[in-house]
Amino acid sequence: MAKILVTGGCGFIGSHTIVDLVENGYEVISVDNNSRSNPNVLRGVELITGRKVKNYKVDLCNFDDTFAIFQENTDITGIIHFAAYKAVGESVENPLLYFENNLVSLINLLKCVQEFHIPHFVFSSSCTVYGEPDEIPVTETTAPKPAESPYGYTKQMSEQIINEFAKSSGTQNILLRYFNPAGAHPSAIIGEMPVGKPQNLVPVITQTAIGRIEKMMVFGNDYPTRDGSCIRDFIHVCDLAHAHTLSLQYLESGRQSELCKVFNLGTGTGISVLEAIHAFEKASGNRLNFEIGPRRPGDIVAIYANNDLARNELGWEPRYTLDEIMSTAWKWELRLKADETVFSSQYGELN
Repeated sequence: MAKILVTGGCGFIGSHTIVDLVENGYEVISVDNNSRSNPNVLRGVELITGRKVKNYKVDLCNFDDTFAIFQENTDITGIIHFAAYKAVGESVENPLLYFENNLVSLINLLKCVQEFHIPHFVFSSSCTVYGEPDEIPVTETTAPKPAESPYGYTKQMSEQIINEFAKSSGTQNILLRYFNPAGAHPSAIIGEMPVGKPQNLVPVITQTAIGRIEKMMVFGNDYPTRDGSCIRDFIHVCDLAHAHTLSLQYLESGRQSELCKVFNLGTGTGISVLEAIHAFEKASGNRLNFEIGPRRPGDIVAIYANNDLARNELGWEPRYTLDEIMSTAWKWELRLKADETVFSSQYGELN
């Protein structure tokens, strides 16, 4: 089995991707310093797959500790790099934290890629690289505009770093530009576990519905959209996870001629924040307590994907509907509530 290193493997997308990789025959190791994730999520991965995954509790900003992982695992053939800070609002408040963490960790990892001759590298990028686009849906050739947040700038810079690195190293790279990951594994054994106040819309919705958050805020209803709220492209985390497996298989097959290739990962359908709320209410049977507030710095008006390239070249096909995104997220939130004695204090051990 090919051995794949997943950085940020205890995170939301990382853990679901590990499940998909294992189910498709890969050997996986994880690195995650657990500063914003729960190490016990890998027990959930084990419950789903029957496979125990080793995690190195290492901060990738520490080069020596990062290098030691590769010294111990000289048979790594590919890396999927998720580990990064990702909250738009926090990045606006603390930009230096984001530039240091997200860029230094990437550079350290690429140094190891070069030293140990790792042939394949898949990077977790974001639709934030497009900034506020002139036209939607965006394609991979849509010219990036200035990012609306320091987080977005770190993704733009990271893509530039990887492109330049590829030219000198000869490694093959795929940059996956995510839109809005949401939902949870259908088993409700793993899902999104935000540390502290959730930053993404769907866990804010589910935590409001369950009573962890008293009332949620919709940031603006005066945008030039069909209902005044921002429009996003919500993609189920399991669909997103499978795209990473397909990306590795694409690289391994030799079908990629370029050193660096970009793919959009979204459903291709724009959903407003208010429409997402109503979809949750329909899927769960719960009325949501929310109010309209002012616009939030760093938010763009509307963005959704043209995903033709991923469909045609990777053979990727989103399978989950918006209703299924909301229903799996709600099923996960209900499990957290039912296991509250186990999931206490930032959600403790999985039972």
